[in-house]
Amino acid sequence: MPPVRTARASKKAPPEGFDDIEDTLLEFAAAMKDAENASHEGKKKYEMTWPIFQITHQRSRYIYDLYYEKEAIDRKLYDWLLKNGYADPNLIAKWKKQGYEKTKETNFRSTCICRVPKEQLKEGQEIQCVNCGCRGCASSD
Repeated sequence: MPPVRTARASKKAPPEGFDDIEDTLLEFAAAMKDAENASHEGKKKYEMTWPIFQITHQRSRYIYDLYYEKEAIDRKLYDWLLKNGYADPNLIAKWKKQGYEKTKETNFRSTCICRVPKEQLKEGQEIQCVNCGCRGCASSD
């Protein structure tokens, strides 16, 4: 019978620099746990996932900003964070494309894949993304 591997034994230690951002990542983890355990009474089925979606976006955006904008972490740590699920690599790939760069003026400081353009909405028209709850996040550039 082969020896049983534990999860702890199979994970490599984080690269240098992880200690500097670990506290922020732990705050995101605590917020995620709170969002998962929050009451869902009175909410529509798709509204229940919005807080989780928003926290995932914020955490991915934090790592994206550290690597691409501030250049505060190196490539080795960035790759390790992506590999271990701290950020969504597919979402970050979208943010690197033209038109997804305007995230500061959106609802949750992130750009949804839905890309509801604000400019194309008629005056007084209310539209809300079913995925994240945003009310328009495309830059239309």
